[in-house]
Amino acid sequence: MNKILLIVFLFFFAFTNAQQNLISTHSFFRDQLFAARKDSLKGKSNLYNGNSFLPIVESRYNLPRYLKDTSIQYYDFTEIIYKKHLIELKSKDCFLSISPLIDLAIGRDLKDTTKINLFQNTRGILIEGDLFKNFSFSTSLYENQSRISSYEKTFVNNHGEFYTYWYGFGQQNAVIPGSTRTKPFKTNGYDYAYAIGNIIYSPHKKIDLIAGNNQQFIGSGYRSMLLSDNSSYAPYFRIDYYISKRFSINYLRSRNMNLVRKKTYSTVEGYYQPKGLAVNYFSFEVSEKINISLFEGSVWSMGDSLRTKPVNPIFYNPIPFVASFLKDSLNYAIQGLNLNWILNKQIRTYGQFAIGKLDFKQTALQIGMRVYNLFKVKNSMLLTEYNFASKNMYQSPFSRLNYSNYNLPLAHTKGNAFHEFVLRYNIEINRYYIDFKSISYYLKDYNPYNLLPVLKNSELKTGMIFHNQIELGYRMNKKININFFANAVFRKDLINSQTNFVVSAGIRTALISHYNDY
Repeated sequence: MNKILLIVFLFFFAFTNAQQNLISTHSFFRDQLFAARKDSLKGKSNLYNGNSFLPIVESRYNLPRYLKDTSIQYYDFTEIIYKKHLIELKSKDCFLSISPLIDLAIGRDLKDTTKINLFQNTRGILIEGDLFKNFSFSTSLYENQSRISSYEKTFVNNHGEFYTYWYGFGQQNAVIPGSTRTKPFKTNGYDYAYAIGNIIYSPHKKIDLIAGNNQQFIGSGYRSMLLSDNSSYAPYFRIDYYISKRFSINYLRSRNMNLVRKKTYSTVEGYYQPKGLAVNYFSFEVSEKINISLFEGSVWSMGDSLRTKPVNPIFYNPIPFVASFLKDSLNYAIQGLNLNWILNKQIRTYGQFAIGKLDFKQTALQIGMRVYNLFKVKNSMLLTEYNFASKNMYQSPFSRLNYSNYNLPLAHTKGNAFHEFVLRYNIEINRYYIDFKSISYYLKDYNPYNLLPVLKNSELKTGMIFHNQIELGYRMNKKININFFANAVFRKDLINSQTNFVVSAGIRTALISHYNDY
């Protein structure tokens, strides 16, 4: 028996040779992941041409190596501030790091006649570790209070949780994209907390086993029309299987939530209504510069407003397209393609196409391009992107099975019924950076409540929204993206005749995407 246990132990810990932590899906790390760069050790270009199912494991593409700060520091204090985690403990078979997480900012909407101050007050802690050569873990805790601008407040309140009353459903509180549901805080503020984490285990050089509740993102662009890090966290398990140099499979199963309180319960508060998310993703590397992936994402019923029941066994099926042929009361599925084509060491093009329940009246499209070091300006990036989602895309005939989690869209943050044009440019010189973003929406018969689990009537809206943002900052530590910043958002909503001019400044550890450009 002891010999068997020894063999199993050696099998578990003998095959891989790199750290296994996940790379953040925040836009800064995605920009760096898809960047053009030269491998100084190999003397050739080393571009990421994976399948863009993020986050990826460091051993598959060691981005931290390229973000490593090579500056010379003369004090231990500055060595930590600029290049390390606050605490790093190392031994032969173990590495442990601890870092503070902060987002402290103050601002104001200059168009708001009440002249009330806006703020973000986030404190937290991040703990990461590597054990032996094929097991890693990460855990973090965030405690938040905030007061946000009027257009943001409208959005998060419209996605709040539903309670059941004698007259029907009533909506309370709010949901912050990339975070969780909230409770009221002082005057017009929000109080919310959440914990995220994961464990990664690689029993073989071709297999990564991941479990946790961190963000997921599919694609090479700023947005994703398949699966994005827009909504809240959900417990999941994921298998990444690299069958060969060119073929790979990603298998994701998650327990999501509709924020609808159950009618009957014996606890202090009623539980939310769960639903399952199944993602099957097959990728083929056509060449060193072209990658094509087939996607299926389906939301599955796990009960109703009165009771929870086990998900249908077909939920675990890894074969695509099966879900679309089942009856609507069981699931809602979308199928799609993800394309990634590196034209040269500076230019990367990408695209996505999705169809809902094999119905060509429900479609989504993305076309985009990243250009790095334009006009030979180092550490710069220009991104142009077009996104489209038809009316009723991501919508099931049964609203509880919409393509959403925590009442927020699982794909594009705007939901459906829109055209979007995205222009982004950023550059960093000696830690100082500028990040500019311009987003233009054209909405056609848009209903802001389309993807909610409870039907709400709303006048269909058509028109334009312009969102422009510029940020200036000083990035102290690329490893965990700590930066001082000052930014300004100018937003013109022609549909609702609303104008916002929000300015803010502060310091933050930016590891999580919190979109405010919906």
